[in-house]
Amino acid sequence: MTLAVNAFDFDCAGETLQALPQGALYWPARRLLAVADLHLEKGSSYAVAARKLLPRHDTRQTLAALAALIDALAPETVVCLGDSFHDREAVARLADEERGEIERLTQRTRFVWIAGNHDPAPPPVGWGEVAEEIDEAPLVFRHEAHFGPVTGEVSGHCHPVAALTVRGRGFRRRCFLTDGHRLILPAFGAYAGGLNARDPAIAQLFPDDYDALLLGRDAVRRLSWRQLRPDAVFG
Repeated sequence: MTLAVNAFDFDCAGETLQALPQGALYWPARRLLAVADLHLEKGSSYAVAARKLLPRHDTRQTLAALAALIDALAPETVVCLGDSFHDREAVARLADEERGEIERLTQRTRFVWIAGNHDPAPPPVGWGEVAEEIDEAPLVFRHEAHFGPVTGEVSGHCHPVAALTVRGRGFRRRCFLTDGHRLILPAFGAYAGGLNARDPAIAQLFPDDYDALLLGRDAVRRLSWRQLRPDAVFG
């Protein structure tokens, strides 16, 4: 099934993948949908712990976006690449409606929850499989990229965001990053922050060259890292 938006086809490790404007990855050959860094219940974490006036609607918004992709693509497998929940107590803070939506989604298709640094504890029984990483040769899905040469690695964790200047105006866009051998996904969560795509922590993972696949409203645009601004700082 094809989304009613413009998926961007690109190659990684010899496989044709699709970057979706919503910030998710689709692998048509395996009918696999991957999303990274949902950070569910980040809003409630800030509201309770930090006493910040942050609206607590992030989980509902993030799950609605994920449900729309599942409706459109009918994937056989959904892989959540870690930091799906913002902290160890996030599941306990879920409202009944959001908890029910997760249960509904995980009953529709196979869910694999990759452990992240924010959510080392597994989700409740019945919500799908839990793994440190999964090997779907030639691709391997994990939360955090491994330093050094790899082929076929798909990860999250970095929350890459591209900064650029167009006609004198500065813009920032969430983005995928790839050099054809490895791929880093943008954060999918509604309240997730971002790290500049040219930050040394990211650039060191791509020693030769890499591109950013920028998310637009209805399309994805590919740019070389050289076209991006290195000086923007994001919260």
